[in-house]
Amino acid sequence: MKTTVERIGPQLERELPAAWLIAGDEPLLVAEAADQVRAAARSQGYTQRELHMIERGFDWDGLRASSQNLSLFAERRIVELRLASARPGERGGAVLAGLAAEPDPDRLVLVTAPKLDAAAARARWVRAFESHGVFAQAWPVDAAAMPGWIAARLRRQGLAADREAIELLASRCEGNLLAASQEIDKLALLAAGQRIGVDQVLASAGDSARFDVFRLADAALAGDARRALHVLAGLRREGVEPVLISWSLIKELRALIALRAKLGSSSAVDRVLEAERIWPRRRPLFRKALLRLTPDRLAELQQLAARTDLAIKGQAPGQPWSLLAEFILGLTLADAPLPQAREAFLAGV
Repeated sequence: MKTTVERIGPQLERELPAAWLIAGDEPLLVAEAADQVRAAARSQGYTQRELHMIERGFDWDGLRASSQNLSLFAERRIVELRLASARPGERGGAVLAGLAAEPDPDRLVLVTAPKLDAAAARARWVRAFESHGVFAQAWPVDAAAMPGWIAARLRRQGLAADREAIELLASRCEGNLLAASQEIDKLALLAAGQRIGVDQVLASAGDSARFDVFRLADAALAGDARRALHVLAGLRREGVEPVLISWSLIKELRALIALRAKLGSSSAVDRVLEAERIWPRRRPLFRKALLRLTPDRLAELQQLAARTDLAIKGQAPGQPWSLLAEFILGLTLADAPLPQAREAFLAGV
């Protein structure tokens, strides 16, 4: 049977096949799926466990012999094999196919492997697990699905979180489910049963991030380039993650774009700020930014924000800290074209 790791639970409720192959390039999902299989096996009397790390030069013939030579009074056991490569070689493939195709009532075979490409998934040994047991794949969680995955993970721990807090956590941990899981564990301790907000997510990253990221956003909205860059330099020295800074600035940019759209049909800035629930103490900052930033500049900044976010995540060229500085100067020096904003700032220093 071929399935995904998300469907292993229902499968285990129905039956416990004797051969399992779990593969994928998400270590957390693979490990948790294997945990589920082991727990179900223990509940059915598989009290022993043999763990084999399969690397170059592994003794496949020895494994084959030991799997067949059980004493009359042997306990039920789990034979677990962790493949370092999705291609175990001709002899390894033959032994694995045999283990899957020749079930033993006292032996459960559990194999974990890296992601299998199309060619590797067609190998005879993989088809043997698919035919005689279960082949479960762990697919990556893409950026669009990450907030939903985090929200579901929080619910499993009995936690609730604001949408912005979930989006911030997704931005920080995109592409690393293990890091996201660890952050959720920390938040469970910090939240102490309360609803999780942005403050709690920032608190888990350290006090400097919690306070200075907001100071940076306020300085940028106010148009104070010197102060904003000073705060940015301080955050860099203290080791704050660029993704936290990018998230904070992009959040303010989105708010400005939404406010500008509302102002297209109204000239009452204060009324729009109130309707959009901008905090009273921050309304002067947004008012200054809206007077300074034209729709064209906001569109330019939106493109720069996307490029900065991709560079931070290693998905596009560019130095994250330089791009963040350019982003800040674009927000604060609205009278200079984006390519000239840095030069305009340096000329005035």
